[in-house]
Amino acid sequence: MKISISVTNYSWPGGPENLEHHLGEVATAADSSGVDTLWVADHLVQADPNAGLDEPMLEAYTTLGYLAACTSRLRLGTMVTWAGIRPAALLIKAVTTLDVLSGGRAWLGLGAGYRGDEAGMMALPFPSTRERFEILEDTIALANQMWSGSEAVFEGKRIRVERPIARPAALSRPRPRILIGGMGEKKTLPLVARCADACNLFDIPDGGETIRHKLDVLDDLCRQLGRNPSEIERTVSARLGPAEPAASLVDRCRVLGGYGIDHVVLIAAGPWTTSQIDTIGAAIDVVGDLEPVGER
Repeated sequence: MKISISVTNYSWPGGPENLEHHLGEVATAADSSGVDTLWVADHLVQADPNAGLDEPMLEAYTTLGYLAACTSRLRLGTMVTWAGIRPAALLIKAVTTLDVLSGGRAWLGLGAGYRGDEAGMMALPFPSTRERFEILEDTIALANQMWSGSEAVFEGKRIRVERPIARPAALSRPRPRILIGGMGEKKTLPLVARCADACNLFDIPDGGETIRHKLDVLDDLCRQLGRNPSEIERTVSARLGPAEPAASLVDRCRVLGGYGIDHVVLIAAGPWTTSQIDTIGAAIDVVGDLEPVGER
């Protein structure tokens, strides 16, 4: 099993002048602890429910570029970028640049988006749900085309690109991995089955009923398409308790593994500390050898 962290809160003490130090310290600790991926939220205003709207929020891809320079092993990505917040070709170029400058460590994390209030505050595009999903699907198709090296005209449902050039090419082979966040059974999970390398679900406290059901739905969708369900990495976002010990985290990972999860993405209740990263490192020493549970 893999364990990752997601940075959603930047309210470290000392103000903006100390933010770079704290973020770099956490990234360096995560890089050496065995953490699989360092994810960042992709919002322009603070969206963490444990933080206020007026608290600090960094732009995601600038932050990931900084984190690439701070680290050597961690994979890097957004959890997740809502399709349409940036022009699709610009987003794919940003992820490709991150992949090249990190030595092939970039994810493309995508979702349809849900923060209409943020879009209104910051003059960001936020069309109807149907349009957002069509933009999401077009963005994935365009990414695959650009990463294949084709510069043919791209004509999607919502996006047209006259000559999609991606040079330099991404270093990841065959391309950067694509994660889609969300649990919807009508649009999101079918898109995961068709297009994604990974999904992201939420750790709902119902004894695993929701997670098991969503993964069963995903497995059935894959089989209908003739795709092996094991090709899709199953991630779940879960909160790490403020003083949660490594043994408790290990137990939780075992339970989540029993539901069919093979990658746990941890979110902190506030800004990350190096002591929390140490706790995660101790848990990784145990859960790193856990095998995926069940047939897919």
